[in-house]
Amino acid sequence: MASRRLTVSDLATEPRALPARYLTPEDLVEMFELPSVETVYQWRRKRTGPRGFRVGRHLRFDPADVRAWVDSQREGAAA
Repeated sequence: MASRRLTVSDLATEPRALPARYLTPEDLVEMFELPSVETVYQWRRKRTGPRGFRVGRHLRFDPADVRAWVDSQREGAAA
């Protein structure tokens, strides 16, 4: 089964079904058009990005946590 890549619009619109898989740092780079995966790791070190967790040595993100983070960023920008 081929996996479908997510876009920012997949997370930005409401309501939208969440994907059935956890997201990788590469998914976040693609969704948010970040310069590199290192940006995601910097967010994690600084605790400024979406909450992530480890599965063995792999970093994963719950789509619900990414959506919550996007919503919090949008609220902060509206001020």
